[in-house]
Parts: sequence; structure tokens; C-alpha cells
Amino acid sequence: MIFLRCFCFLFIEEERLLRANDRPFNLSYQYANNAIKTSKYNVFTFLPLNLFEQFRRLANAYFLFLLILQLIPQISSLSWFTTAVPLILVLSITAVKDASDDINRYKCDKQVNNRTVDVLIDGQLKKEKWMNVQVGDVIKLENNQFVTADLLLLSSSEPLNLVYVETAELDGETNLKVKQALTYTGEMGNNIEVLSSFNGEVRCEPPNNRLDKFKGTLTVNGEVHSLDNDKVLLRGCTVRNTDWCFGLVIFGGPDTKLMQNSGKTVFKRTSIDHLLNVLVLCIFAFLATMCTILAIGNAIWETKEGSVFHVFVPLEPGINAALSSFLSFWSYVIVLNTVVPISLYVSVEIIRLGNSFFIDWDRKMYYSKNDTPAQARTTTLNEELGQIKYIFSDKTGTLTQNIMAFNKCSINGKAYGELYDFTGQRVEITEKTERLDFSWNQLADPKFIFHDHSLMETVREGNPEAQAFFRLLALCHTVMPEEKTEDLPLSSLLGELNYQAQSPDEGALVTAARNFGFVFRSRTPESITVMEMGTKVVYDLVAILDFNNVRKRMSVIVRSPEGKLTLYCKGADTIIYERLHPSCDKLMEVTTRHLNEYAGDGLRTLVLAYKELDESYLKEWRQRHHEASIALDGREERLDQIYEDIEKDLILLGATAVEDKLQDGVPQTIEQLAKADMKIWVLTGDKQETAENIGYSCNMLREEMSEVFIVAANTAQGVKEELQNARRKMSPDSAEEPSVVRARAGLFWLEKTETLQDEKVDGDYALIINGHSLAFALEKELQLELLRTACMCQTVICCRVTPLQKAQVVQLVKKYKQAITLAIGDGANDVSMIKAAHIGVGISGQEGMQAVLSSDFSFAQFRYLQRLLLVHGRWSYLRMCKFLRYFFFKNFTFALLNFWYAFFCGFSAQSVYDEWFITLYNTVYTALPVLGLSIFDQV
Repeated sequence: MIFLRCFCFLFIEEERLLRANDRPFNLSYQYANNAIKTSKYNVFTFLPLNLFEQFRRLANAYFLFLLILQLIPQISSLSWFTTAVPLILVLSITAVKDASDDINRYKCDKQVNNRTVDVLIDGQLKKEKWMNVQVGDVIKLENNQFVTADLLLLSSSEPLNLVYVETAELDGETNLKVKQALTYTGEMGNNIEVLSSFNGEVRCEPPNNRLDKFKGTLTVNGEVHSLDNDKVLLRGCTVRNTDWCFGLVIFGGPDTKLMQNSGKTVFKRTSIDHLLNVLVLCIFAFLATMCTILAIGNAIWETKEGSVFHVFVPLEPGINAALSSFLSFWSYVIVLNTVVPISLYVSVEIIRLGNSFFIDWDRKMYYSKNDTPAQARTTTLNEELGQIKYIFSDKTGTLTQNIMAFNKCSINGKAYGELYDFTGQRVEITEKTERLDFSWNQLADPKFIFHDHSLMETVREGNPEAQAFFRLLALCHTVMPEEKTEDLPLSSLLGELNYQAQSPDEGALVTAARNFGFVFRSRTPESITVMEMGTKVVYDLVAILDFNNVRKRMSVIVRSPEGKLTLYCKGADTIIYERLHPSCDKLMEVTTRHLNEYAGDGLRTLVLAYKELDESYLKEWRQRHHEASIALDGREERLDQIYEDIEKDLILLGATAVEDKLQDGVPQTIEQLAKADMKIWVLTGDKQETAENIGYSCNMLREEMSEVFIVAANTAQGVKEELQNARRKMSPDSAEEPSVVRARAGLFWLEKTETLQDEKVDGDYALIINGHSLAFALEKELQLELLRTACMCQTVICCRVTPLQKAQVVQLVKKYKQAITLAIGDGANDVSMIKAAHIGVGISGQEGMQAVLSSDFSFAQFRYLQRLLLVHGRWSYLRMCKFLRYFFFKNFTFALLNFWYAFFCGFSAQSVYDEWFITLYNTVYTALPVLGLSIFDQV
């Protein structure tokens, strides 16, 4: 069986096929069971495996070699314990730490594997340990219970077979998510007899680490049903607000998405690590040189003076000057061994751990509003914080608060949100300005603030465009409502209505629609209920066309009670404008003018549009949509094309403008980082005008700058010309071709490097580039021109960029500038950038915890970056540099005295020191002073 299991994994699983309630069928594929094992050792393998791992370190292997040499009487002039004690001490400390960590992992594994769950076996629910659950088993979960494995949801106790899950253990997000079973399987309910006879076949993707995607199909009685991420419960989630649910195990144990995401982070090494490796090799070379010199000295001594001393020390038979020189070489390797630092790596780890604790304990980086301390999630990168040259930052939620407030809007060519006096002059809105009275709307949010009375009047007068505008906001979203009705009269109408929004933008827009009379009340997979000006209206939900970072838009198709079919769409202006009907050209010009004004105020904008559909076209479109949704290969591409087919010839309704204020201390932080000669690049998905305005607000762009260059060409040639023109203005004498120095670096100089040389520039400049221009600039032919021009600027802002482009920009700087980079962000779209940089910093904000989970350091506010870099980073780097100097100084001082003494003892490999002094020098006498300086020094 073990051989078969190993043999099966010689092949890569390309597709998973399983059958419900059929263990023999599923076992034939040798899928992993639900047991997990994160521990590395057991009682028998710990000693050999741990020693093998430790002796893979060059210093440990070297000292083992020395110990063997010391057992040869002809070579060693020192006792074996002078090397054995320090070596055993270092090995023991590391082994105890490794054993402790592994015991904790073992206990956690055992605790998890021994949890019990109800499994449907032989027509009955039986308690089984998690470790014994198999792929294809049907299991029952109850409220507040952890999800055992990755499951296909079959049925639940809730209406419409909904299940509410909390995914905090999986992705860090605390808001509840909704999953829904297929209607077909939901009809089985909790009927054990029906569930035990269920024999559906699931065909799906192989195990992978994508938490937000799942592709598969369920075949029952020849009928094929599409499966996606909304129908799957992942291990690591917790069932909430649901009495019971049944699920079919798809992936177990190591194949679950939770375990697939464990330990996959790329190990980041610091420049100090690379330096240490080179230094240790240089020390070996230095040691070999000293031993060679002393061995030659021994040969000369034995030839000229050695015979004089044979009266006192008889010469052993067969020993001549050449052999004596050879033995002397190895004897001096032993005597001078302290020049090679046996405790170097252990000391470095202790120092890094101590500096990480200082970051965790820093009260000046603690955010009391949401009880969030700073956290060093990686302990090996502290000193790298003191060498940062380039900072790449997201805007929304990183520089800004990501707490959105509906501020202004444009409906059918008319702008709302400003106030004017009787002379037509704009009035500044302050906290004392009279707010709109929403008392007529019993479901209004009392915290919502708006001042323009004309918008209220337009909506209440029944203006069709204004009502369609807010109807779209109430229908086109993924918000979930929560209504608290305890102790309230007329609770069905006046309950406290709260919205759970995954995006703060959506929450702000739905709340705006709510206050202006279009109250989103509830949703099911088939319908959306809205209170329209006090009247309850239930819309059939025909389809949801999801938002993603590539589409940059979201649409819903609904059927009104009168049978009218409408597609509502909202998204980025550039995306929606490409899909408008030609009849909207004039309205588009007016709306664009309003959008530019909003962006100039630093507001986040969206464009709204709609389209009426006929029944026959929709029927044909839904058929194509179903075929694409059940495809396993190319599903996403096919769905995108089908979405494109229906999202065209849209009618423009207007635009929204949402305010997102700067975080406290952002301008001051950016100013201080700029003074420290760090270059700051902002990579944002917002439009150019919004990003530009925020740039001025936070001191990245300043009026006194020599010039701000804008690159917005739509062709590769145009982008090249704009970049070259900007470069020539900054440096008229710069060469046309970039100066790239090619060299070798790293261990044994095997690593090839290409470095783009810095160019001198008089004055401060900034560069702003759009996403479509950036796509051309990142092509191989233009990327050096982009980098050359951008690096001459103090500030760079990239607008309308995708997550992939963010990572590409970071990688470009890493490749050609050989500088230390830092990326900071707060959302899932920043993860690729954070992983690409040398240092990744996550901000725990309003967009979940994906960025934090992928980061090396995390905190709650951007302003803490200043203290992280300029205080902790500087201290850590200076401490590590002082440690290395101190450490090598004491070792060289100790060893060179023996080198000097060799010239006075006939090169006989005698030591100046007592053997126990040699033994304890590094581990006792000099250990604490070095560590104390390296952990507590603040100069």
C-alpha cells in the first residue's frame, strides 16, 4: 500500500474525481486522508535528522572536522574538549530549540487530528476522528463547529440552504461570509436515508492554494451542475448562525487549501546574510594562509634548528622536516580555530529575536482605537529595515483611512453635493453646516451626512433618472444586511439595519441609497428586496457578473415585479465609457467634467450605467453562461467573454464620488522619509486626478517642484517619447543609451548582476504614469527607459495599475538598482507587491488581513513606518554592524596572539592559553558583552 501511494505521487494530479458515499472507489485513487502532520521528527529520527541539518552549516561541519583532528596525537597539541565543548553547546542549544518547536507542533497535530465529527457511515451518523475522515465522506457540521476538511456544501438548516462562515483563521477577515448549496442537493435536507443513498460524482481542480477560487462540476443522474467557490466550505472556517449543515469531503488533510497555503512563503535573506557567508569563506582562506605560513616556518625551523632540540625532545622515527611541516599545518588549524566563529549564527539569531521583541513591544507603534500593536512577523529581516532605498506604497487604506463617505454625485448631467449662496457663489461646508433631515425615512442611517437639499427634492419629486441612480446602488453590490429587532416595536419595519460590506466603497454607496429612499433590506440567491420610497419591491436576481481587478466593474441582471429585465453596471470610468451607447456621448462629456472636479478634490469615483434586456436574448445568453460555468478548462476566460457580450451599449446614469480622508501623520511621515533619502513610489488603482490630488495632500507632490511629468500615451512609441522627453528635461546631457554595469556577486561570485547607474539631476521632479501607459513601459524594450526616468524623480505615482503591475514595478527596481526595497499595503491586491519586495509591510485596515498575513512586519497606521525604519531599522542595522566588528575583533585578537607566539616557540603548535580558557572564551567569557551591546545599544 505504501509503495502504491508513493508510486501514485510520481504523477501530478491534473483533475480530481470522487464519488459520494463510495470509499472503495475513492480509495482506488489514493487520495490523502484528513490527518495532518506538521512536525518534522519522531523519537527515533530526531537525533540523526537534527544533527544532519545542523552539520549542513559550514561552521558546524568545520568544527566537527577539527574535533576529529584533535583525536590524532601526532597533530593535536590541545585536548579534545577545547573544541568539543563549544560545539556540543551550540548543537545542544539549537537541538533543544528545534525539539521544543517540534513537540509543540506534534501536540497541535494530535489535538486537531483527534477532534471528532459526525460522519455518515452505513446509513448512520457516527463519531469519527478527523484523521479518519476520507475523501467522499458525507459529514454533518453544527453551529460554531470548525470545518473538518474542504467540503462541497450539500444542505443546511437555513432558508435557501445558506450557511454563514467565519474565515478569520483562514484569511484574517472577521466579517461573515455566505455559502449556498445547490438547489438540487439542498432538497435532501437532513434526511439521513436520502443523504446516505446520494452518489453524485464530483470532478474538480486538483489541490491548490487559491483560497478565492474553485472550479468543478457535480454530476447526478446524468445532470451536470456547476460548482464554484460559493458552494465550498474550506478547512479553517467556523460555521456561524447555522444550526446544521451537511457537506461532501473534496480535499482532506495536506490537500486542503489551508494546508496548501502553509509554509509556502519564499524565504527572504538579508544582505547581512550574504555578507556573513562571504566573510566566513574569507576567514577560512585567511586561516589557511596563516597555517600555511606557520607550516613553512616549521619546515625551515626543523631543517635549520630542529636538531639542536632533539637532546630534550627525541625525534620520533620516520619524522622529517616535510612531514613535520604537514602535521604542523593541521595542528595550527586546531590552535587557530577560534578565528572561525562557531557561535556566530546562533548569536545573530538571538540579536534578531531581541530586536523583533522591541518592535512588538513599542508602545509608540500601538494603535489603541482597534487595539493593534506593531508586529514583527519575520525575525530575520530587522537590519534590512535600516537600508531601505525605495518604498512602494498603495494609496487606499494605506495613505488614506479607507473609511468611505458618500460625498457628491452626478446624475444625468447635473452635479449634486455642493452648496451655493443666493449670488451663486460656492459655500464651504463645515461641521456647523446644516445637514439634510432624513426623518421622513424611518430606515435612514442616522450617521449618514449630506448637505445638498436639491438632491433630496429631485428624488422625492420622482425624477426617473435620480430614482434609477439610487435603485442601481441598492441592487448592484455584494453587501449582506443584518437587522437587529430585539425590544423594538414594529420590528419588521423599524429594526436596526446594519450592512456587512467586504468593500468600504460598497457600504458607503448602499448607505447613500438607503438614506435617499432606496433601502436594501434583504437578499437571497434568487432575489433582492428593496424598500423604494416606502414601498416593498422584490426583484428576481437573474445573474451576478462579479467584480475583479481585471474587469474593474460589476453588474447584476434583475427582473422587476412587472417583468422588466434590466442590467445594472458600475465600475471605473475608463472601463464603463468603452461600453456606452453612442447616444450617451454628450452626457459623457458633462459627466467627465464632473469626474475631473471630483478627482481634483481627491474623491474616489465610479460610473453607473444600465441596459434594458429582452427575454429571448437573455435566455440564449444564460444558456451560454451555464455552458461556460461548468467548463473546467478556461472557465474564467469564457465567462469574461460572455460578460463582455452583454455589457455593451449601456446607457449612462451618472457618477458617484466617495471621500476617503488621509490618515493622521501621513504628510509628516513622507517628509521625514524623503529627508532620509528614500524614494517613494505610489502604486494605486485610482484614476490619475485622484492620485495626483492625494499626492499634493501628503507632500509627495509639492508646488515648488521643478516639474511634474505625466505619461499617458496609448502606444508604445508614444510612451517612449514621453519618457525620453522627461529624462532630457531633467538631465539635458544624459546619454541616449542607459549605463548598465554587469558584474558578479554573491557566494563564489556565481550570481550575475546588472545595475543601472544613478544619474545626477538638479532639482526635484515627479513622474505620474497611467496603467495603460505602464503596460507598454514594462515591456522588455522600454523597461530600462522607464526605470531610468523614474529613478531620476523624487516621487513616482502609478495610476490605474493592476496587482500584477505592482509586483512587476517592484521586481524591475530590485533587478536593476541593487537597492533594498519595501512595499506597504493593506488589501489583497497588494499581496503580490508585498511578496516581491525585500521587505513587505501590511497595514491591518478595512480590507481584511490578506496583506498582513503575507507581510514581514505589520501595524495599523502608515505613520508608524517612520519609526519602524528610522528608529528600529537604524538601530538594528547599527547594532548588527557593531556586533560583527566586535565579534571578529575578539576572535582575531585571540587567534593572532597564537600566530605571533608561533615565531617564539619554534612553530611547534603550542598555545599561549590554558585549555579551559580556550574552551570557555567564546561561549562564556565574551558572549554576554557582545550580545548586550548588540541588543541594547541605542547610539
